[in-house]
Amino acid sequence: MPPGEADPDWVVIHNPTAGWRRARRVARVVAALTAAGRPSTVLRTGRRGDAESFAAGAARGRAAAVIVAGGDGTINEALNGMAGAPLGLGLIPVGTANVLAHELGIGASLDRAACALVGGRSRTIRLGRVDGRYFAMMAGVGFDAAVVAGIDPAIKRRFGKGAYALSGLRVFWNWRRRRYRVTVDGAAHEAASAVCCNGRFYGGRFVLAEEASLDDDCLHVVLFERGGRWAILRYLVAMTLGLVPRLPDVRVVPGRVVTIEAVDGASEPVQADGDIIARLPVRVTMAAEETRVFVP
Repeated sequence: MPPGEADPDWVVIHNPTAGWRRARRVARVVAALTAAGRPSTVLRTGRRGDAESFAAGAARGRAAAVIVAGGDGTINEALNGMAGAPLGLGLIPVGTANVLAHELGIGASLDRAACALVGGRSRTIRLGRVDGRYFAMMAGVGFDAAVVAGIDPAIKRRFGKGAYALSGLRVFWNWRRRRYRVTVDGAAHEAASAVCCNGRFYGGRFVLAEEASLDDDCLHVVLFERGGRWAILRYLVAMTLGLVPRLPDVRVVPGRVVTIEAVDGASEPVQADGDIIARLPVRVTMAAEETRVFVP
């Protein structure tokens, strides 16, 4: 950069639906960036797709980094806008679950987020793809996708994680058995639900795939073999206790290319990073692109 030229802005993409208290937390981190000599332009989302558009604009412009102040869904949009661009990605965890932030060691801590942005280091992570869409942490079909599809955005804005619980109860009560054909690197399997994990954590700090890592060049496909209501309840209890990897009717299959379709041919929703991004059938792969992220 020529001497005397100002540093490129750090673009902060802020999802303001979290409320005024979290907006004040975001303002504190932006102030810390400014004090550290990293001027920031704050862009506030107003509808679905804004974060992707803002990140794509930052990639085309002179921005040095994209900072996402929101949850995993907002991060997912930003990743899809900036994927393949030489930008750093920073996180201000003010979302509902903050799964990627937990995976990167930031958690829900504002102080750790600020330290990562101002005085931390960077590392590269691998991304997954569902057809043409990128994801950071996981993509799933079955019960979890049905829960995500059933969430009312207004209830989520007001009650946060309570919206997932409410949708989960409704989906559980009306659940009917489903079967999916999941092919991992050419080997065919059947399951009642499946989650393609790119990292260890799921839904916060719950662990589904102990060996999964953002550094790996493969996914870890978690196959839930039973599909009735009581099986789902058992899986949920095991998840809260950290016992899912030890259940005899749960298999974890590593692989790079995964295809998923409903056995009955239904076009069911597919969730990735907590948002519905596709419908079956889908092809899930590791992306060729890597993304640089700031960590404590």
